[in-house]
Amino acid sequence: MIDNTRLPLLSTETPLRADAVRNRARLLEAAARLSAEHGAAAITMESVAAAAGVGKGTVSRRFGDRNGLLQALLDHAEQGFQASFLSGPPPLGPGADPAARLRAFGPALLHHQRANRDLYLAAEPAPDRRFLVPAGRLRHTHVAVLVRAILPDADADLLAHTLLSSVDVVLVDHLLRGHGMSLDRVEAGWHDLVDRLLP
Repeated sequence: MIDNTRLPLLSTETPLRADAVRNRARLLEAAARLSAEHGAAAITMESVAAAAGVGKGTVSRRFGDRNGLLQALLDHAEQGFQASFLSGPPPLGPGADPAARLRAFGPALLHHQRANRDLYLAAEPAPDRRFLVPAGRLRHTHVAVLVRAILPDADADLLAHTLLSSVDVVLVDHLLRGHGMSLDRVEAGWHDLVDRLLP
């Protein structure tokens, strides 16, 4: 049984002073309000600054760029998802064997990403940053740990990338909206890949 409860929750956050925490919360509340009212496309550095009553420079200093702002908005939901597979109940969390946890991970990730679809698509990083996002790195580490426990002699890092690519948020959105596939079919594809992988 794998105990990956020691893996830290990864987020884009760093410790802040009290006034910076208040300012950050104010900016994120404005961004969340814009997203709820007009969709993630309405979130720009300028629109958030205006909604929060601050200058654009304040938003830039806090989040860097629009992608950093969107990633911060996703952080709360992402932390909840991370907790579910690091310390939640089995089969997704500890307490189940690695194969059961791996089978459960794909569908859980699919549903999590669908619930936050607009933000994930809007926050999709540039190609040179895509695999550096902390949440994505933690997902990869988690899947690689499970694969390594099931197949000790396999290239667990590469297999983890292969598995995760099948439930990539951009690909899944394309399959569902562009090809009319159902989420059930994509889930079944994850299970098929995992079953073919398992000894």
